[in-house]
Amino acid sequence: MNNVIERGAGVSLWRQIEEALADDIGAKRLTDRLPNELELAERFGVNRHTIRRAVQALESRGLVRIEQGRGTFVQEDLIDYRLGRRQRFSHSLENQRLSGQSRIVQTRVQVARDDICRMLALPAGSEVLQIDALDVVEDRIVGVCTEYLPMPRFAGFDALLKAHGTMSAALRAFGITEFSRKLSRVTARMPRAEVATQLAQPKTQPILYVESVYQDGNGQVIEYGVTRFAGDAVQLVFEPDQAA
Repeated sequence: MNNVIERGAGVSLWRQIEEALADDIGAKRLTDRLPNELELAERFGVNRHTIRRAVQALESRGLVRIEQGRGTFVQEDLIDYRLGRRQRFSHSLENQRLSGQSRIVQTRVQVARDDICRMLALPAGSEVLQIDALDVVEDRIVGVCTEYLPMPRFAGFDALLKAHGTMSAALRAFGITEFSRKLSRVTARMPRAEVATQLAQPKTQPILYVESVYQDGNGQVIEYGVTRFAGDAVQLVFEPDQAA
């Protein structure tokens, strides 16, 4: 475990402690319950207020949970997907130091159904690029995704997604540096047989069915996506001050 922090290094002490503890959690050196504030203060040679701020930062990243009267616990293997206004699934993975990517299954250009046109604010009969992909985290498939993007604007976007691995990185490469979540809708459903097989779960186990609409910095709708998350792998965290 890293017990060394550098005073006067230009990085606040609590931030250094946060990163040291995050490294310990990621490497499984810290599991279950964290040492209490006094023990951590002694370990790093700081006061309890500094420890408290570091632990609160870990909680905001989804790495720990603070239970009043019981202590602070390393978050279980569930992935926290934070539905913030400018947050995508890849951002949540980065905050939890998890490796993930979108693995494309197939793509095609087609005339969109009326409901998809409505979600994308397109005229009926418009063409869209449909991308079917799998969200893979640490070699496990945790989500089955279908993304719809308006054509002809997004012609060739599937090649960028394949090259960059995540939607946020592909959008940046496409020239869209600002985007925000316009809509989120979540329901619990039973999976279709094909989806259950892809998620390696029983057909009797519910999934989280998450619909999202994103817009660019000019307010133009750029994407409607549906992801079917394994209920035992992902939990959704709603942030009222950031959610769309």
